[in-house]
Amino acid sequence: MAVSSATVSRMCVTVLFVFSAMWGLALSISRYSIPEEMQEGSVVANLATDLGLDVRALVTRKAKLDIIHSKKYLDINKETGELFILEKIDREYICSSKTTSCFLKMDVIFENPIRIFNIELEIMDINDNAPVFRRETMHLDISESTAPGERFSLTNAVDADVGANSIKTYYLSTSKSFTIDIQTGSDGSKYVDLVLNRNLDREEQALHNLILTAVDGGVPARSGTASIIVRVLDINDNAPLFNQPVYAINVTENSPIGTLVMTLNATDLDEGTNADIIYSYTLYTSEKTQEKFSLNSNTGEVRVKDVIDFEESHSFDIYIQARDQGSNSLSGDCKIMIFITDLNDNHPEVTIKSFKSTVKEDVAIGTLLAVISISDRDSGVNGEVELTLNKQASLPFVLNKSSTDYIALLVSEPLDREKIPRYDITFIVTDKGTPCLSDNETITLEILDVNDNSPIFPQSFYTIHVLENNVPGALLTSLSAFDPDLHENQYLVYFIMEKEILNTSMSMLFSINPENGNLYALKTFDFEREKEFLFHIEARDSGIPPLSSNVTVHIIILDQNDNTPLIVSPWRAQGSVIEEVIPRSIDKGFLVVKVIAIDADSLQNSRVTYQLLQVSDSSLFSLDQYNGEIRTSRMFSYRDPRQQRLVVVAKDNGDPALSATVTIKISTIERMVAPFSETTEVPLEYDFFTDLNLYLVIGLGSVSFLLLITILVVIVLKCQTPKPNKMPPALNMNLNSLNRNSVISRNSVISQRSSTIADSTLISSDAYWYSLFLAETRKGKVVVRQPVIPKGTGYFVSSIPRSTGPTETSDSRASTLQYSK
Repeated sequence: MAVSSATVSRMCVTVLFVFSAMWGLALSISRYSIPEEMQEGSVVANLATDLGLDVRALVTRKAKLDIIHSKKYLDINKETGELFILEKIDREYICSSKTTSCFLKMDVIFENPIRIFNIELEIMDINDNAPVFRRETMHLDISESTAPGERFSLTNAVDADVGANSIKTYYLSTSKSFTIDIQTGSDGSKYVDLVLNRNLDREEQALHNLILTAVDGGVPARSGTASIIVRVLDINDNAPLFNQPVYAINVTENSPIGTLVMTLNATDLDEGTNADIIYSYTLYTSEKTQEKFSLNSNTGEVRVKDVIDFEESHSFDIYIQARDQGSNSLSGDCKIMIFITDLNDNHPEVTIKSFKSTVKEDVAIGTLLAVISISDRDSGVNGEVELTLNKQASLPFVLNKSSTDYIALLVSEPLDREKIPRYDITFIVTDKGTPCLSDNETITLEILDVNDNSPIFPQSFYTIHVLENNVPGALLTSLSAFDPDLHENQYLVYFIMEKEILNTSMSMLFSINPENGNLYALKTFDFEREKEFLFHIEARDSGIPPLSSNVTVHIIILDQNDNTPLIVSPWRAQGSVIEEVIPRSIDKGFLVVKVIAIDADSLQNSRVTYQLLQVSDSSLFSLDQYNGEIRTSRMFSYRDPRQQRLVVVAKDNGDPALSATVTIKISTIERMVAPFSETTEVPLEYDFFTDLNLYLVIGLGSVSFLLLITILVVIVLKCQTPKPNKMPPALNMNLNSLNRNSVISRNSVISQRSSTIADSTLISSDAYWYSLFLAETRKGKVVVRQPVIPKGTGYFVSSIPRSTGPTETSDSRASTLQYSK
């Protein structure tokens, strides 16, 4: 029971100090009394005050509490000097023996100087334990012949508490047959006896359930209960009894041995051996009856022991005695009347007189297979029999009654061994009795094979994909056919049906294993040369005559990436470098060259892309990865070198990818001059001029310009319609090769000089040509002089602008000036 701190503080604590001296140490004894089960933290006493010590001395002198032979239930608060509960104290746990007093001894030890105080803590009992029976259930066996007043000792209850809190009395649940008698021992313990009040009858009540309650003297009181089960023992005072004296049973003749006829069930109100009943025949039962029927002496089962035939006996009488196994055994009798019921107890019989066990599948309809006879030993309706075939609808056979005693089995439909190789033919014979009886006989007919099935391929057309560059002798597939026939009719041979493609036989390209149909390639195929093959394979059995079938095989060669891209434009000799010349004055986007590569593979393997592998200046040129066009990304500057080197790689889309490279050397010049015949003069570069002759050039240009105007005016006056003249073919060809996207602006002048002109005039004409050349060059043009047909009669002078690259040429009219050489 829990006790609060306030309650503890109000309790009267008795303290007794005893001082004595031992071995030079001062000893003192303090005693305290507390109830058990006090709450943790409850204060027992103030040791510092009771021992007359300063609270601070508890720390300085290292006070320590030592509980002797027990757990540490208490401790000292060194700040207040109080002795407090550290863990709940159970008096019954500390003092296991039921003594009136219970002490907890401990020592308080101080140092500097060493001093020991003995403390005895008396634990007072509270009513915290209920009475407990050592056995929760007590079993008693009392005979129903026991006389009233008989006493039976019961197991008493125990209570861990002491004094007034221990067991005070016992109570028994309401019972007409039993009461209790309580007695007190010399140590105050209470004992109880069970007393029988009246005679017991097991047949009336075989079991008595009683409740015994023990109550202690605490406040409030606690109690404990135990169950008393009284089993009334039987005496043999009742004889076995059948539920009726005579039984009438019908038994069918020919009942199987062991058939249960009936089960006798005599009852005895007693129990145990007094109710164990043994069944037996009486002397009134005949020996013949005992031979036909058996009796189980323990269970009372009557079973058929031998064959019962209605013709031998129509009924049986059995006399049975039931006796118990009590000391003074008692018995009871009954009679069983068994009537035999007549049955159709003879089965009809079927007999195979003649039978063919094997027949070919091409046997003719109506062929005789077997001769059967049927019979029955019964007479009358029970002896009339008929014969049928089991599952007649699914069999290709029919029964034909050839005579009174015999029935023939004939073939009624064509046989097919591949569908059903054997037949289990069951003949069922049945009589007309009630119930009808039947019998059956089964014969097995084996169907022999004939070669009536051609080989069958799983499919009529095979498409086989073969990767090019295959290894010769590689297995392509297995073309296995199936023949449902047997033995030699089933053995197949495979071969390729001859067919020539481009004067090449299929047997030179492919091979087939004649035994298993494995198809092999005899050569390595190249997709670029051979893309597919179509031929037939025949499977032939070994029957007589042999049967065959064929299948179409379509071999499709799959492409591999085995061809490297071939660069066809710009063309170059093996290992040589492509050289291209372009003017430096070209604009951004100018087409320098177009790289074209082809790949002999197909699909993904033939898709070529272009990349710049090496480039002198990546900012100057760009490459279209799909069409291979190399264009300028910007205009040339004076810092750019005159020669550029590009390495272009053409790569296909195969796995792994294959590639080819081309090296292009690009040279730049200030202006483009097309090559001409004989007297073609190369234009001077801007670098030709120096500051020294700048004034001379300007003067000569002015004079030349005025002279040109004068000549033009004279020509216009003399020539009403200037004759058109086309550009020489050589110039046109070279200009087209430079660029076909720009138009060349041409100014042509034909000068003619007479043969009568003096030498001074000839010199004047050369000076005119030189001045014209200087003037046109200053304008940024290219000036070209070429003889005019007829040869030697004059010169053709052309000027070409430098501002744009050459493009596709166009014809223009030219002004001509003729003069004789």
